[in-house]
Amino acid sequence: MKLNANFDERVVIRPEDYDWVDSPASGVQRMMLDRIGDEVARATTIVRFAPNSSFDAHTHGGGEEFLVLEGVFSDEHADYGPGSYVRNPIGTSHRPHIGPEGATILVKLHQFDADDTEQKVIDTRQAEFLQGSAPGLSVLPLHSVAGENVALVRWAPGTRFNAHRHWGGEEIFVIEGTFQDEHGDYPAGTWLRSPHMSEHRPFSEEGCLIYVKTGHLLAMAAA
Repeated sequence: MKLNANFDERVVIRPEDYDWVDSPASGVQRMMLDRIGDEVARATTIVRFAPNSSFDAHTHGGGEEFLVLEGVFSDEHADYGPGSYVRNPIGTSHRPHIGPEGATILVKLHQFDADDTEQKVIDTRQAEFLQGSAPGLSVLPLHSVAGENVALVRWAPGTRFNAHRHWGGEEIFVIEGTFQDEHGDYPAGTWLRSPHMSEHRPFSEEGCLIYVKTGHLLAMAAA
C-alpha cells in the first residue's frame, strides 16, 4: 500500500476527513495518514483502542514513536496517560493493553535511523515549556537527532510568526485549539505535512498546541 507517499506534496487531513479502518486486532481501529507498505510499513497513523482491548506482543523493527492523545495506553513497562510522548527504538518490544476508558494515540512506525537508540518517555503535561523564538510561543523540545527535530509548541491567542521555509519539511498535528496560516484553518485533530522548502506564515487567533517534526522529509523526498 502507498498512501500520501509522495513527500514532495503538501497534505492536509482534518477530522472530517477521517476514515477509520479496522486493524487485524479486535477493538483497534486506524486512521492512516501516510503509509508505505502493508501490515509492516513506514506509517503515520492515528490509532483508536476500544476499552479493554489489547494488542499482540511485537518488536519494533523500524522503531516506534507515539503521543497519547486521549485515555491511557499501557504495556508491561508503564501506563502512559494523555500527553505522554514515547520513543521505542529499533529492536525494542512490548505488549500493549488498554483500560476501561480506551485510548487514542498518534503513532509513527519504521521511521528511526539505526543510530537513533535513545528510549524515552516524556510526560508533556508536567514538563516545562521554554520561551519560543517569537512572543506568544513556548516550546517543549522532545527529541533531536541528525535530520530530525521534534517538539510541542504552544501558541498563545493572537500569536503570529514570520513567513519561513521548511528545510527538510515540516509535519504538524494539532492537539488543541486551531492552528492557521494563509492557506487555511486547522482545528484540533488536523494533520499537515509540508515538503522540503515549502513556505507559510502561521498564526493562531484562538491559541493552540501542536506537535511539530521538522527536517525529516528531505531524505524521503529524495528516495
